[in-house]
Amino acid sequence: MSDVAIPAKSARFPWITLSLSAILFVILIGLGTWQVERLQWKEALLATIAARTHSAPQPLAEIEKIWAQDHDVEYRPVTVTGRLLNDRERHFFATYEGYSGYFIYTPLQLDDGRAVFVNRGFVPYDQKNASTRQQGEVAGPVTVTGLARNPLAGKPSSILPDNDLVKNIYFWKDLSVMAAQSSINPEQLVPFFIDADKTPNPGGFPIGGVTIIDLPNSHLQYAVTWYGLAATLLAIVIISMVRRRQGDKAETQPSDLTSR
Repeated sequence: MSDVAIPAKSARFPWITLSLSAILFVILIGLGTWQVERLQWKEALLATIAARTHSAPQPLAEIEKIWAQDHDVEYRPVTVTGRLLNDRERHFFATYEGYSGYFIYTPLQLDDGRAVFVNRGFVPYDQKNASTRQQGEVAGPVTVTGLARNPLAGKPSSILPDNDLVKNIYFWKDLSVMAAQSSINPEQLVPFFIDADKTPNPGGFPIGGVTIIDLPNSHLQYAVTWYGLAATLLAIVIISMVRRRQGDKAETQPSDLTSR
């Protein structure tokens, strides 16, 4: 009986697989870190929105000063008095509590002759025509309290239909076009919207207080997912390398051969 070492065939080290795994690991860690940064940004944004919405309403003049300085008045409470130009209202296609209909954007003419578009709220689809809700067409001075809203810089998505100006149906809030269709001089236009609060309108329509502040914040889950995938990949690589090393050792162990 003699011990004979059986040489194993030298397998090439998987440098390519290891390199690709390292690149993928770095990408996964990068994605996880990016989501952590997005989480911090989103939490700061939500805190800002909460602080704004819970603050006391300010006169329109104060909100305009903020706009002139920051160009950002989103969700700032505001109060303003004027006269509704009901014959120039614009209709924005929307849903509210599961019903299809329109948000009614009506120019509110101020004492100085300027105008600000007010989202007075929701009306059902069959009440698009103002004649079906004449009680809500308030004449005379009114005071509106609500939230200031930034105008859109452009069409938010290519999948949205174009605004139908002939039928007075808007699918995105194009402030300049809404003003032009309402015969409002751009120089006399307040450069942002106001969403009216839940104060009831005569006759029940429009239904105010339709602003939805519901920003999803799933960045923590995404970060955990990316970091988890990175950890899983690292574990697989380590296990594969350990098994490879153990296999190499086993193949180089001496074997007992019985010679006859």
